[in-house]
Amino acid sequence: MNDAHDRFLDTLPAGWKFDRFKDIVTLRNEKTDESSAEEDYLELEDLESGSGRILSRRNTLEVGSAVTLFKKGDVLFGKLRPYLEKYWEAEFDGKCTGEILAFKPQRIASRFLFYCLGSRWFIERCNALAYGAKMPRVSWPTQLSQFNFPLPPLPEQQRIAAYLDASCAAIDAAVAAKRRQLETLDEIRKSAVHQVLSEGLRLGLPLKDSGIESIGVIPAHWDVKQIRYACEVNYGITLQLEKGQSVGDGVRILTVSNLTIDGNLDLEDEYYIDPAELTRADYLWRGDLLFNWRNGSQYHVGKTAFFDMEGEVAHVSFLLRIRCGRHMDPFFLRSYLGILKDAGFFSGAKDKVNKTFNSSELKRLRVVIPPRDEQKEICAEIERRTKECNAVKAAIEKQITTLTAYRKSLIHECVTGQRRITEADLNRVKAHG
Repeated sequence: MNDAHDRFLDTLPAGWKFDRFKDIVTLRNEKTDESSAEEDYLELEDLESGSGRILSRRNTLEVGSAVTLFKKGDVLFGKLRPYLEKYWEAEFDGKCTGEILAFKPQRIASRFLFYCLGSRWFIERCNALAYGAKMPRVSWPTQLSQFNFPLPPLPEQQRIAAYLDASCAAIDAAVAAKRRQLETLDEIRKSAVHQVLSEGLRLGLPLKDSGIESIGVIPAHWDVKQIRYACEVNYGITLQLEKGQSVGDGVRILTVSNLTIDGNLDLEDEYYIDPAELTRADYLWRGDLLFNWRNGSQYHVGKTAFFDMEGEVAHVSFLLRIRCGRHMDPFFLRSYLGILKDAGFFSGAKDKVNKTFNSSELKRLRVVIPPRDEQKEICAEIERRTKECNAVKAAIEKQITTLTAYRKSLIHECVTGQRRITEADLNRVKAHG
């Protein structure tokens, strides 16, 4: 074994050697500022984190600066925020942003280089050297070019790459199957919630048409009313806030960014307001619902959260406060609005600049209202079924995490020589693939 001279690697097998990055690749420096409608351009967000795949392609019609040219077989790496692990082996001739480096392999197999750039040792070293607090990046001339790469003979590089291709394909297929299980589980959960919200738990009762397309028939003794007859609906205060900005001092104010997609409150973003700006009617009560009534780049109409915070808290005008009356349980109403959202009811909301479902529209929205005791029973059953689904979901997500970690570990071990790949290993993994 040869002693390594790179602190991110231990030792190399006999027959392997170290070589500097700049001596085994050529950095592409060809640029163009010509705009084109051809979908052959990549931004950083077009590269999927950690997988070595691209998500999308775009044109350069609206790109205002020169872009880098790359060729099929080049290996690309995102130098900005290297912890995102964005790398790809080019499958076509194209163009990319300057935040992506394109390497032409010279004395290294293209596919082996691809796996090296996705390996743990390479990413960890990039992260250790990256400079810039908000936008960390690595430099080619002063940092990357000096990296020492562990290189086996070319035939072994090709054998390792072929082994990893087959192994990673099998792992990726297993992960994809697990993700499909999660999608199926989510559909089962939605169906179960819809069933108890529309049919109740007391089977065999007379039914009637609710008059609500997404709900269908309901028990005959349930009421159907517009929300305004069961709840108060009010806007919050009108206030322009930027992320990280506090206005005044003292009273916490919730914004759309504090609502999660599953109807909970995420309190990471903090905003405060001078209490002199508020009236008593502006404060939230425990048990209120917060309803997002307009679309944004990251926010969707119909997202609803239950408010249960202690202390004095208010909310901005982009959120509607729903305060339930004595005949409506807020947990029941939140689940009901979630069913409508899942059914696409709010996606057809009136479109001005953004899609909206404002206070007047929400007040006119028709809802089913079982007797209060049945609402409590239904909410308890929804919670029970949701916990069951979440337990299965957590187990599947843990399996995905394990498979993903194994994939990363396998790549690292193979490209650093910690795991030697023989022809028998390659034949075996191909046979099982």
